[in-house]
Amino acid sequence: MRIHHLAAALNIGMFILTAAAPVYAESKEAASATQPAVGQKTPDFNLKTLDDKPVQLSALLKDGPVVVVMLRGWVGYQCPVCTKEVASLTAKASDITATGARVVLIYPGQADGLKAHAQEFATGKQIPDKFYFVTDPDLAVVNAYGLRWDAKGELAYPATFVLDADGTVTFCKISHSHGGRATVEEIVKALPKK
Repeated sequence: MRIHHLAAALNIGMFILTAAAPVYAESKEAASATQPAVGQKTPDFNLKTLDDKPVQLSALLKDGPVVVVMLRGWVGYQCPVCTKEVASLTAKASDITATGARVVLIYPGQADGLKAHAQEFATGKQIPDKFYFVTDPDLAVVNAYGLRWDAKGELAYPATFVLDADGTVTFCKISHSHGGRATVEEIVKALPKK
């Protein structure tokens, strides 16, 4: 009799966990996507800035190396660690762009309301020249890069990829927590010197 009650309790627990699952369903492609590693090429993407200008990774790479920074995005609040990370990157923007690199800051989230949340995040932040702050509606790039953080209150593993002009990863740092972000010094060290 106790086994029957235990099985019923487990079924109820599984139902509750399933009902509380995040809104974002993973596609088959996302489930099979692997995180880019050093020596590999990353998938191309075409995202938009807050003023609806397209930013295509392959087009940026024609002009030199690119740093791709995946933020946690809208997780029900603005991530203070992402805010600190962006402040650090923009404060030392000239150290990065002096190498000829461009920086793409990706803010993921559910398409509905994402632009407003991204604008809120960007308020008061000066986005320097050669930096692009873009949104990733419905986690298309998150999934393509295998960065889906499938836990309650999460969207994407924070990550930084340094790509050479051929699009090959020369440095990557993927955090499986809120901290552990790449530093400006790590990024600059991985970029080619002019």
